[in-house]
Amino acid sequence: MDKRKVISAYRKGIITIQECAQILGIDSVQIMGMMNDPQMAELPRVIQKQPMHG
Repeated sequence: MDKRKVISAYRKGIITIQECAQILGIDSVQIMGMMNDPQMAELPRVIQKQPMHG
């Protein structure tokens, strides 16, 4: 599973910090370091504009 998705789930309150660490296979102290890493932020989704037909 993508680490960014796991961290995003934690930030959204879907899973606890302990569950997040367990999924990633690291301890809670290490996960706190990852929370501050800008590379671990979920990638923004690009919304493509659709032409309007009318």
